[in-house]
Amino acid sequence: MTSSQQPVAVIGLGNMGFGSAASLLKAGIAVHGCDLGAQPRARIEAEGGKAFEKAGEAAAGCRAAFLFVVNQAQTEAVLFGEGGVIGALPPGGVVVNCVTVPPDFAEDVAGRVIDAGFGYLDAPVSGGAVGAASGQMTVMGSGAPESFDAMADCFDAIARTVYRMSDAPGDGSRMKMVNQLLAGVHIVSACEALTLGIKSGLDPKVVYDVICKSAGNSWMWGDRMPHVLDNDYTPKSAVDIFVKDLGIVLEAGQNLNFPLPVASAARQMFMVASGAGFGAEDDSAVAKIYAANSNTRLPDGDQR
Repeated sequence: MTSSQQPVAVIGLGNMGFGSAASLLKAGIAVHGCDLGAQPRARIEAEGGKAFEKAGEAAAGCRAAFLFVVNQAQTEAVLFGEGGVIGALPPGGVVVNCVTVPPDFAEDVAGRVIDAGFGYLDAPVSGGAVGAASGQMTVMGSGAPESFDAMADCFDAIARTVYRMSDAPGDGSRMKMVNQLLAGVHIVSACEALTLGIKSGLDPKVVYDVICKSAGNSWMWGDRMPHVLDNDYTPKSAVDIFVKDLGIVLEAGQNLNFPLPVASAARQMFMVASGAGFGAEDDSAVAKIYAANSNTRLPDGDQR
């Protein structure tokens, strides 16, 4: 079996991980999918992959492990914990960390992974569940050129655009941090604007359509506000994800002595939504906070 024929492990089969695993399978790349949940494991088997509950078991015999877990703590656990990737990945394999983590953590993890004899790419992604499922994500990567080259076929399968930010792990995470600042602020401002329009007496569908064709439009407006119109807060990306991601932004700002008043205000709205019990709902559930605070009735579905 040549290296390109070896399977790839995908650790974490949430929206982004599952979509990426499915895109790899569509490209003819064998996948070992790993998740604690029985349902995600069953889904990846139905797509033609092999399913595992433990990260190390999934990584055994693979040329690479793509990480799509939730946060820094889970990254640490699936890599270095008992039954983790580092104890099972064959020599010379590549760890591709697609998780949004603090840049200094990405640098630390890269050093430990490389010292253990593996390649490492700090490779956060953007594009949401739809982009992952269609193989159209954006990769913001940094790491050794040879590791990028080794993963070229995998990136071709999952991404529309791959940016090689630099050879230094950490720069990918810095770029993702900047992206998440904008994404989080755009979600909150979109929820604020749509709820204001409804409170003003406008038809929410008309508000949505007009903004989609006007200067106030954003990717997040077009992608997230239909969730509010349909009263469907099934998470594509949850409120608590942005509590975490904007926390990374604010920590970086503090370390750099850089003011972030808009990002700080946006994170407060996500925290209020989480505290109100919406943390596991779609991040557009921030609209519920604006509605509750203004005695505004949001759409109850069937708006499009």
